[in-house]
Amino acid sequence: MSYEVLLAEEAREYVATLDEKSTRIVKDNLRKLADGPYPRPDSGSGDKEKLVIEGEELYRLHIGRTHTAFYDVLEADGEVRVIEIVDIDEAHKRYGFD
Repeated sequence: MSYEVLLAEEAREYVATLDEKSTRIVKDNLRKLADGPYPRPDSGSGDKEKLVIEGEELYRLHIGRTHTAFYDVLEADGEVRVIEIVDIDEAHKRYGFD
């Protein structure tokens, strides 16, 4: 199944602040969510992870060693909704992964 990847306003604003190379890298990685938004345990790929934050299930995608995208998968709608993208240090501070 292929999913439609949608960005919330806050995520779009973050991408708009990036330089050309970073924008390309972030967009390329977000496009990959269309074909596989779920983490694959034991795949050797630690870029995606399911999280529970304040009782809500969310997913996170590390993009390089610089950015982290938080997203939700709406299976019934065939959508991946990227809620927020932040730099990786900010993600670790907010969610206690330092």
